[in-house]
Amino acid sequence: MSNSLRYLSTRSRAPSASLSEAVAAGLAPDGGLYVPERLPTLAPADFDPRGSLADTAATLLAPFFAGDALAGELPAICAEALDFAVPLRPLPYGDAHVLELFHGPTAAFKDVGARFLAACLRRLPRADDRPLTILVATSGDTGAAVGAAFHRQPNVRVTILYPDGLVSPRQAHQLGCFGDNVQALRVAGRFDDCQRMVKAALNDTELQRAVPLSSANSISLGRLLPQMSYYAHAALGFWRKHGEPLNFLVPTGNLGNALACLWVRAMGLPLGEVRLACNANATLPEFFAGGDYAPREAVATLANAMDVGAPSNFERLRWTFGDDMALRRTLHAESMDDATIRRTITLHASEHGETFCPHTATAMHLLDRLRDQGDDRPWAVVATAHPAKFEQVVEPLIGRAVDVPPALAAMLQRSASAEPLSVTDEALKHWLLERA
Repeated sequence: MSNSLRYLSTRSRAPSASLSEAVAAGLAPDGGLYVPERLPTLAPADFDPRGSLADTAATLLAPFFAGDALAGELPAICAEALDFAVPLRPLPYGDAHVLELFHGPTAAFKDVGARFLAACLRRLPRADDRPLTILVATSGDTGAAVGAAFHRQPNVRVTILYPDGLVSPRQAHQLGCFGDNVQALRVAGRFDDCQRMVKAALNDTELQRAVPLSSANSISLGRLLPQMSYYAHAALGFWRKHGEPLNFLVPTGNLGNALACLWVRAMGLPLGEVRLACNANATLPEFFAGGDYAPREAVATLANAMDVGAPSNFERLRWTFGDDMALRRTLHAESMDDATIRRTITLHASEHGETFCPHTATAMHLLDRLRDQGDDRPWAVVATAHPAKFEQVVEPLIGRAVDVPPALAAMLQRSASAEPLSVTDEALKHWLLERA
């Protein structure tokens, strides 16, 4: 029997695919999301205790790549994509840490998945010699990470859709600053509209015949799998040093980052409780509190990259746990408003000298709540973006300028532009056909 995993659609109405096929396609033909037929299991002893993040990723993902055309390339893919630090930094109070995921080229955790996906696609042969168009909907950070990862890559175009006026000014600048093969479209709607438009294009067989398309959202398996690596790396390092599992507080909107964390635990690695921090978009907290899963239109918040009312990866979450009761027993999610986010940023800056972006602040608030309730377990707050990307929110609250990382500063020096697009599936289809 072969050890190679097959990949299935969460909607069970599409043929199984190899890893390469699933990564290249983005979305399954029935509109579902690709998942492995089973999650492999690993033990801490399987990992090199002195290994880098790229080494951890190569070991962790080897069972997912086994038997695939990309298997032999996996160590090189990991080395190429994961060449920046993701430090687990102790916080100056209690048994708490922050997992800093913003040291990549666009100062957000999305760099990990985007660079890995680009490294995979570069190595996949294509029967079609026409340019491949990567479609990406973004609520702020994904688009820039994908743009940077694919910028000037031969025979690839990137089309970024973002909700006009609903990302921070620096995020908008990043999205439009690439030029060349990367085009930003500012959509007269919300992130959920952008996501719907991208899914509709990917599911349009007539359009796919005219314009070869793929996805780089967290619906793409090539984005999701590498995000597991930083959780495994942090959890293994902590477990070796302290002999107990590290618990994680994950800010989430579209659920990809949280799902990556849960999959690492499901594979058997020493990772403790996972709690989800959400902004005022309460679809997930209401579900985990016992309500029906009820997607709705997103509301705009200070933590804009999490402004999602219909999280795509919920389908994968349900697949992972099998039934809603098991899911609710396993996970807890809390929602918080903008006033709470502001208060948390101000408090940690004034009392502890720590500066957090609005998204990371949602998880910091959960940590504060847990400590107030007497929870003294070791927790890691997942820091998803650098606060300098949200200077208009953060700087007035902390009373000083936030230092800008060099890579972000270089992007902000470039000129930027984005085309307007109306909020219909047809508008995107027409735009893509015009440029085919």
